[in-house]
Amino acid sequence: MSSEEVELGFADAVGRHFARQNGLPPMTGRVVGWLLICDPAQQTIAEMSEGLHVSRSAVAGAVTQLEEWSWIQRSRAAGERGDRVELDSAIWVRLLDKTEGHRSLASLAQRGLDLLDGAPDTRRSRLLEAAAFADFLTERMPAIAAEWAARRNELRATRDLPGAETATHA
Repeated sequence: MSSEEVELGFADAVGRHFARQNGLPPMTGRVVGWLLICDPAQQTIAEMSEGLHVSRSAVAGAVTQLEEWSWIQRSRAAGERGDRVELDSAIWVRLLDKTEGHRSLASLAQRGLDLLDGAPDTRRSRLLEAAAFADFLTERMPAIAAEWAARRNELRATRDLPGAETATHA
């Protein structure tokens, strides 16, 4: 298998992973996969399209979605006509620290519990567990995100995480 086929296989695997785990369209996950392995780390739409063997419009749609979710950053060098795109290194922390989403789930569960006020515990148990789970995540995930940020900083300081000298993102 050529290195190009191996790289495409990896991008496809990342696309399938994010489709299964996060409900992302496979192309969006493929772009994430490509941005994890491409060289240089900053890519134009045309470079990603060529690397992934897909249309520019497919890549542009995925990039737009990733930008809306703050997964990527765009930049443009002086004199260049097109943007360059790279994964935002802070994405991994943001994937952990979604306190507002957890609070929203807790609020919905409470709304359901209010709706079922007086219903048997057997009927309310699923909502009680959902509320407890959401409260747990609200409480624990910010600490886990902070732990990861500290670990990442340690890895960068000891150079066990390459690219520390150029990392500028939170």
